[in-house]
Formats: sequence, structure tokens, C-alpha cells
Amino acid sequence: MDAELKNLQIDRSSRRSAEPSRWAVRWIVVGVVLFLLLGAWRFTSARLNSAPEVRTQVVKAISAGAAPQGVVLNATGYIVAAHKIEVAAKVVGKVKWIGVDKGDRVKEGEVMVRLEDDEYQAQLQQAKGQLAMLQAKLDEALHGSRPEEISQAQANVEVAKADLENARVSLVRSKGLVREGVAAVQTLDDAQSRYDQAVHKLNALQKTYELVKLGPRQEEIDALRGQVEQAKGAVAYAETSLTNTVIRAPVTGTILERAVEKGEFVTTSFVGDRGAKGYVVSLADLNDLEVELDISQNDFARLHSAQHGVITTDAFPDRKYDGFIKEISPEANRQKATVQIKVKVSKPDDYLRPEMNASVAFLSDAKPDASEASTRPVIFVPAAAVREGAVFVYFDGKALRRTVKPGMTSGQGVQIESGLNGGEDLILDPPAGLKDGDQVRRKV
Repeated sequence: MDAELKNLQIDRSSRRSAEPSRWAVRWIVVGVVLFLLLGAWRFTSARLNSAPEVRTQVVKAISAGAAPQGVVLNATGYIVAAHKIEVAAKVVGKVKWIGVDKGDRVKEGEVMVRLEDDEYQAQLQQAKGQLAMLQAKLDEALHGSRPEEISQAQANVEVAKADLENARVSLVRSKGLVREGVAAVQTLDDAQSRYDQAVHKLNALQKTYELVKLGPRQEEIDALRGQVEQAKGAVAYAETSLTNTVIRAPVTGTILERAVEKGEFVTTSFVGDRGAKGYVVSLADLNDLEVELDISQNDFARLHSAQHGVITTDAFPDRKYDGFIKEISPEANRQKATVQIKVKVSKPDDYLRPEMNASVAFLSDAKPDASEASTRPVIFVPAAAVREGAVFVYFDGKALRRTVKPGMTSGQGVQIESGLNGGEDLILDPPAGLKDGDQVRRKV
């Protein structure tokens, strides 16, 4: 009985051994804490990764004396070469050699193209021969008759005198015979005719003798001189034509277009792309560039000759160039209601190319107040950073909104009159919907 009762009693020692130990409880607590920390880390990481990425720039404050003047007008146009030259041939011919290509730099006088010159050399040789012949005739006239020619003319006169004397004697004899009835009257007529011919021949030879002694007339010499001068002009023209088969660079510049190839025919007038070419290359001095602008007539009154402006291009917006109004068109465009002006680029570089898009911010002639320039710094920020009278600055992973007072716009951006002190990390491209205190990531 006692044994059965003992079996029915509860064993307290085994119950105590079934309870969890203190170390087990500690491990459970540590595991829960680690799980919570891991969840919090994943939540924070996910939130940070979803934060927008922004670009920043340190705000710089400059003295007012170094700040640019205010902009009175912004305009867009195109960069053009101030003097674009289409080099044409002065003579017609086939291209024998071309030594330049697009983009090459050439110096003034450098040979660019050669044309075939066989015909022009033959024309020059022919002109030189004609000149030599006429020059010889002029020299002959200037030197007069040679002594041998004078002697020959004199001898001819003496022979004519002898013939005349012989004809006179024959005539006298014929008269006597006819008078005596020995000879017929016809014999007298023949003798008289021979005598008259001898008289005329002697007179002609005497005049020839006088002319030979006098030499050519002055009018004949002048005519020969005129023919020689005309022949010299023909030689000069042939030489010039031959020289013009070599086409040289008229100025120092850069080749913008190569219009011909070897074997193509070049003429002195343009007749189309498929026909003979009117010019061989086009070139320009890229150190002499201008910006061509069409200004609305409503804004034209703000500008004047020699007014300065800041030039920027779409291709290189960070590069700025100084320029001034060089030319204002004397007439307006009725259809566009604009006036064309040209702004000369003061110091162009290799980044500028003709036909690039360009913008010009024309500056005011008014100078800043000297007292303010010495006491108050000036801050400029990019125009894209200003949104509804405020900007965002980056601080400790957050975007903080700062209310600012925008001022005038210049080539360096928008002037901030108040709200920034300089040294802040300005967010350049705040995303749409960005609010004060939002988490952001700085773009590296």
C-alpha cells in the first residue's frame, strides 16, 4: 500500500529540470533584438536607396567689382565666318592636281590646285613669236634704209637715164627718117612711145631713190609701235592665263569645302553640281568669327553698335566668349519683323565652328555702384537651380529649401541678392516634387 502511494506522488525534481535555463532565455532575447535591428537596417537602406540622386556645386561669392554687368537682352543665332571665300579659277581647264582637303590649314600664296596647261603654253609661245616678228619690223623702220639699198636705188636711176637717152636718140632718128620718107609713120609712133615710157620710169625711180634716202614715214613707225605694244599685251595675257592654271590660297585660313576632284572640268561660272564647277574650294579664317542674329524689332532699341555681350554655344555651354556688335543691317526684314546684327567674337578658339548654334547675352552699359561693390559680395547660381523663388542645398543627406531673392541675369547665371552666403552645397537639378527635408543622394 505504501509503495503504491509513493508511485502516485509527483516528482518535484523532474519538474524543475524541465523548465528552461537562464542561458536559453538570454539567447532568445538576443535573437529577437538582432532580428529587429536587421529589419530596421533593411528599412533604412531601402529608404536611402530610393532617395533621388542630385548634382551639387559649392556656391561661390565674388566681389561686386568682379561681377558682370546686367543683361538687357538674350538672343540666339549661328556662328559664321566673317569672310568666307569661294576660290574660283580665272581660266577654264581640267583639274590636274589638288593638294588640299576639308579641314586643312593653308597659308596665303600656298598652291591648292593645278589645272592642265598645255594649251596655255602653246598660246604663250604663239604670242611671243608674233611679238618678235613685229619688233623686227619696227627695228627695221627705226634704222632706216641701208647704204646698199640707197646705192641700188641710185643705180636704178642711172640705168633709167641711159634708157631715156637711148629712147631720145631713137626718137630723133625716127623723125628724120619719116621726114625723108624712108620710114613709115608707125616707126615714129613706136619711138615716141618708148621715149615716154623711159621718161615715166626715170621719174618713178628718182622718187623711189628719194624715199629710200628719207626712210620710213613717222606714221608708219608709230603704227608699227602700236602693233608691237598690242603683241606685248597678248604675251602678257597668255602668261597670266598660264599662271592662273595654278590656283593659290588668297588668304591664310582653313579649308571648309573641297568642291572638285582630279579630272573634273573647271569653268569661270557655276553651272550645277553635275556640270563644270565654278569654284574649287571654299575657305575662311577661323580666327575671325561672328555670331549672326535676327533681333526682333521690339527689342532692337535695346542694342547699339559696339555693345558687348557674352557668347555661349550649345555644344560647350561652360565656355564663354566676349564679343561686341560689329555690324547692324541698314534695313529690316519685313517678313520676319527682325533686324540682322553681327557680333564679332573677340578671342575665338578651336572649340568654335561655323554654323554652330550660339547665344548672346547683351550686357548693359551701366556700371555697378562703387560703394556697394566694396562692401557686398555677389553670388551667382545657375538659372536651373532656382525654383519658385527658392533653391535647395545639400546637408547631411537631406535637401534643405532656402528662400532666395533672385536679381539680374548675366552670363554667369542668376544673381542671388539674399538667401545664400556662399559655401553652401547647392543642388543644381532639384527633381520635381522635391520637398524641404527629403532624403537625397549626392551624385559622385
